[in-house]
Amino acid sequence: MQKVILIADDEPDIVETIKFLVESEGYKCLTAFDGEEALRLAKEYKPDIMLLDVMMPKINGYKVSRLLKFDAKYKNIPILMVTARSQEEDRIIGEETGADEYITKPFDINEVLEKIKAYL
Repeated sequence: MQKVILIADDEPDIVETIKFLVESEGYKCLTAFDGEEALRLAKEYKPDIMLLDVMMPKINGYKVSRLLKFDAKYKNIPILMVTARSQEEDRIIGEETGADEYITKPFDINEVLEKIKAYL
């Protein structure tokens, strides 16, 4: 069965780049450009993994992560936080909200792909 990856980022270039790469690896992609949409798609499709930007309109990535990780139905979805915020305190917040990995921008796309494969 095809694995589903939800990519949530408010930067269309980043979403398209990651989407192109993971689809070329045979994964199905869902995309969201704000936190509200990301949360709705996660609950509707229950993806196998999520790539979640921190700084997004409507609901930030930390809150999306927290809402999913503290809900028994969705807590097992691995969440890879992707963010331009590289401060240690941001990483700690990411971990506290349940993120499984914390990837800082600019990132190596192949490294991201390896992390996705590791979780799937």
